[in-house]
Amino acid sequence: MNRDYADVSMAVIRRLPKYHRYLKDLMEKEIYRISSRELSRLIGFTASQIRQDLNCFGGFGQQGYGYNVEELYNEIGKILGLHKNYTTVIIGAGNLGQAIANYPSFIKYGFQLLGLFDVNPKLMGMKIRDINIMDVDLLEDFVRENKIEIGIICTPKEVAQNIADKLTKANINGIWNFAPVDIKVPNNVTVENVHLSESLFILSYLLNEKEHFKKK
Repeated sequence: MNRDYADVSMAVIRRLPKYHRYLKDLMEKEIYRISSRELSRLIGFTASQIRQDLNCFGGFGQQGYGYNVEELYNEIGKILGLHKNYTTVIIGAGNLGQAIANYPSFIKYGFQLLGLFDVNPKLMGMKIRDINIMDVDLLEDFVRENKIEIGIICTPKEVAQNIADKLTKANINGIWNFAPVDIKVPNNVTVENVHLSESLFILSYLLNEKEHFKKK
């Protein structure tokens, strides 16, 4: 199978987690094979789109047979890197940081949380999932000493860049950024920005368009 995915578009990559999720549901229902047309009805993408997406990573299906559900699930998991384990820390131990720390799939998919950091002295010493909340001043040393790969930023936007700078100085590999600001990092650091408000605004737009259509 072709392992050079450099030319695969981000639009395709961002559809892979959805395939992975639906395939997991099919496995739990003991469905062992599925056609692109059947998968299309479940997911909402066209059968042609599904075949094109999966062909970017090699040939998974067989004509007249469809896809082996478990095999496709496992292969997409490998493409997404879910066969590996990642060491992580969360910076910002407020409501959002605590919610992410307690997210059940965090451990399930190999993301090992080793540290929580905050500036609030009232939170120091508290535990989330048996992990102590530490002062953010200890962040750089902790990341270096524990070879942390992913930093999860759940801070206000005013301090997010400063936290990103600390993480990059400590040789972090990736940042999952929930602060409502686009942070700047060196080219060797990968960033995934999650702007919750932008997603909410899209929902607002769709509802507004739906209402506008009804009035026509």
